Amino acid sequence: MDMSPKQYQAYLKSINPKSPVWKNMALAFLVGGAICCVGQALSDWYGSLGLNTEDAGTATSVSLVFLSALFTGLGLYHKLARHAGAGTLVPITGFANSVVSPAIDFRAEGIITGTAVKMFTVAGPVIVFGTAASILYGLILWAIS
Repeated sequence: MDMSPKQYQAYLKSINPKSPVWKNMALAFLVGGAICCVGQALSDWYGSLGLNTEDAGTATSVSLVFLSALFTGLGLYHKLARHAGAGTLVPITGFANSVVSPAIDFRAEGIITGTAVKMFTVAGPVIVFGTAASILYGLILWAIS
């Protein structure tokens, strides 16, 4: 089948279903907002236990990562993400899910060659480029000041 790029784009447009953009945005907003509300509730709770703002923030982050990893292991996070899309990917819970999910998927290959190697398949580049960017920004800030 020989098609020009315009014909191919027209063909793709004709066979692909139209995406419910407004519904997807609303679900992402609501679920992402709900995750953030849970985070705020945890932060307030940790504050009521006597932790200062910085320690409460740290405890909240750890709790959200733990809950995300737990829900990923139980298969619940994937079900939520299927409906909420970016609402589950943007908060810190999405990062935890991106580390835990490949580790679970490849556990049959063994601890070293499966879980340990594959758990940073998605998150590894984020960690590397985030660290590199923070070093670069720090050097720029140091050079300016």
